[in-house]
Amino acid sequence: MNPQVSAASVIAAALSVGLATIGPGLGQGNAAGQALEGISRQPASEGKIRGILLLSLAFMEALSIYGLVVALAILFANPFA
Repeated sequence: MNPQVSAASVIAAALSVGLATIGPGLGQGNAAGQALEGISRQPASEGKIRGILLLSLAFMEALSIYGLVVALAILFANPFA
């Protein structure tokens, strides 16, 4: 394999994982902060807020996993081999 293609694949995989985790990471932090604020304002609705928070955190984490899948595809399913 061409060393330039191999290097470009590694850089693209690193960028894919890095950029795919920035958005969900910021979103998870914001969602957790807002959930804590909501629980502190209305402690009676803690169960509902917690359930919705965990579901939304799972969806956000799936976006990071998609970035990892793209990175693995770039590294190991290289059409230039």
